[in-house]
Amino acid sequence: MTNSYHPVEQSKRTAIVDILRGWAILGVAIGNYSDFLHIGVEHKINNSIISDILFYFNRYFFAAKSWTLLTLLFGYGFAILINNVAAKGKNPVTFFAWRMILLFLLAFINSSFWLGDILKDYAFLGLVMLLFYKSSAKTLSIICAVLVVTTPFIMAFVNGFTVEHPEITTNPEYLKLYHSGNWLDFFKFNLLASFYEQIIIPGYAITAHIVMFACMLFGFLLQKLDFFNHLNEQKKLLEKTLWISLGTAIFIGVGFNLMILYKLAPLKIFHPLYWLVLSTMIFIATGICLLYINGKLKTVFSYFSAGGKMTLTNYITQNILAAFIFSGIGLGIADTMPYWFYFSLAVFVFIIQLFISKWWLSKYNYGPVEWLWRSASYLKLFPFKKTQPQAVTEIKTV
Repeated sequence: MTNSYHPVEQSKRTAIVDILRGWAILGVAIGNYSDFLHIGVEHKINNSIISDILFYFNRYFFAAKSWTLLTLLFGYGFAILINNVAAKGKNPVTFFAWRMILLFLLAFINSSFWLGDILKDYAFLGLVMLLFYKSSAKTLSIICAVLVVTTPFIMAFVNGFTVEHPEITTNPEYLKLYHSGNWLDFFKFNLLASFYEQIIIPGYAITAHIVMFACMLFGFLLQKLDFFNHLNEQKKLLEKTLWISLGTAIFIGVGFNLMILYKLAPLKIFHPLYWLVLSTMIFIATGICLLYINGKLKTVFSYFSAGGKMTLTNYITQNILAAFIFSGIGLGIADTMPYWFYFSLAVFVFIIQLFISKWWLSKYNYGPVEWLWRSASYLKLFPFKKTQPQAVTEIKTV
């Protein structure tokens, strides 16, 4: 690789994409922090009304919707990067493969602190995406449609698979590693849990990865259509999408819950969970896009944009901070608190990160992890500190 590669300049980034990333990383934080309730010997949790409200709020507005949105945006960023490298007359496959190898390294570090790491999945699927980087918009549309339509059938089929494995997160013997206060024990616990409770579980290894890949391809498609740079022209389409996706989510949600409540047979051949997740995710993302083009919440969006520009730094920082709060290497709070505590803590940490991100980007060109990944990807040190400190650009409508 040579220095003729050039990354996308910060000033040329699409603001709404960073805003959506910011929203997604909030949901990821809430989901990850809430999961600490499940690391420990199973016990009854006495939740208050507030905890119940927050639980259902997370369930219907964040759970799985956040990582699917983040995955879609990963596919969007993939397309921009591939186009940028190819436009320079370089081999995008070689460059992006190297970039994904680096992401695997970051994933290993993150997995040592948090058993629910998603970077390893992005690195793996990013390599698979290279097989489709020359595909037309029509081809991408067809593949996405096929994957989404068949997901409920695949999920129902895969749910019938069973893989025997140790229950790392609830087994007292393994939990000793988590609570010991020894760093090596703690890393071992997380890496074992990542393998046994994610990598080899069919529901995650197969179904979730199919959904992720569909989201990545859809993000790739949106970039080919230059969708986010022409939101004003798409306002009527966005409004229709908003109501259609909401209606679809409600219809599927009601039907899905009735199927679960009455234990209906169709779940064994047709499991529409991810249809509910994707329709809700589209509804939320579309709503944010409409607020953005209508000039609403400019100040709030300026902070979300800053947080979105530092997604990788904020994501890894959230997980490392959680390790010091919940595990034996830190405060050891673990699963002892009510649900509202985990939810509120995630929101609090995220808000602090937004303020830090905006301040940081007024002085530096990139987040620290983003800078490291970028410099290693291009094999070139990019200017880290701004020559003249300036405020983060105010969010303007398209």
